[in-house]
Amino acid sequence: MSDATLYARLDGEQAIGAVVDEFYDRVLDDEQVAHHFDDVDMAAQRTHQTAFLSAVAGGPRAYEGDGMETAHEGLGITDAEFDAIATHLDNALREFDVDDTDREAVLEAVEAFRDDIVEEG
Repeated sequence: MSDATLYARLDGEQAIGAVVDEFYDRVLDDEQVAHHFDDVDMAAQRTHQTAFLSAVAGGPRAYEGDGMETAHEGLGITDAEFDAIATHLDNALREFDVDDTDREAVLEAVEAFRDDIVEEG
């Protein structure tokens, strides 16, 4: 594997933005999780998610949004919904031919936030 950051290996913010667009297209087509986005400005959400994934992948800009726990508080997200979202992200990364090592790195980074996002009922 290259010494380049994951951000560089993913081809930077514009390419990550394309993955994010594919990801949200999949999420919004999934009845299990789409309801969480009913009242969300999706253009802003896509921009926000691109910035988040870019920062997590080692990009040049720091993530400046709310913490994961604060951002997802009160949404009642379950483990099953988290898993569905992660699967959509994995499939979006596969759509853009991201190699297995880098896909796994992205998914591991997202998995690290599970406890902050999922609310046990």
